[in-house]
Amino acid sequence: MSTVNNKELSSAQSDELITVLKTRFEKNEHRHKGIQFNAVIEKLNKSKTKLWSLNEMELTGGEPDVIDFDEETGEYIFVDCAAESPKGRRSTAYDHEGQYSRKEHIPENNAVDMATEMGIEILTEEDYRKLQSLGDFDLKTSSWLKTPQNIRALGGAIFGDKRYNNVFIYHNGAQSYYAARAFRGLLRV
Repeated sequence: MSTVNNKELSSAQSDELITVLKTRFEKNEHRHKGIQFNAVIEKLNKSKTKLWSLNEMELTGGEPDVIDFDEETGEYIFVDCAAESPKGRRSTAYDHEGQYSRKEHIPENNAVDMATEMGIEILTEEDYRKLQSLGDFDLKTSSWLKTPQNIRALGGAIFGDKRYNNVFIYHNGAQSYYAARAFRGLLRV
């Protein structure tokens, strides 16, 4: 992740990111039928912080793409669309409490804090199922999902993956971490 404190990209970085996003957008039209890329970029250019967040998603291997438009809020919804969970976010516990509840082998980071730092949201189970309806994701990996408070209060956290042409939602202790588990993010623009 970037260490820049102002959370803005240079003009060259912005142009490079927009080129990457446009190429991905054009290659995956099935994800965003009826959405025009120029309209997305127009909104993105009005928010340097959102552009920075998308860049963080890209830098950590998320391959963000537009998957929806929220009619009520007028926001485009970007989600990590990498085939497998983002490499730069793997081996993380679910949250800070889970991370530091370990007595040994404490992971370097956790999904909730990383998402907050990046300015994105962790996918909910509903978000994750919607993403899976657009393609095959996490066939070899898994992704932490936003965990309902009643589960988290008992020490658990949920994650999802896709196996045997089905989406599975599982549970684990929030302190657990695996080389093949990361989290997928969502950004509203």
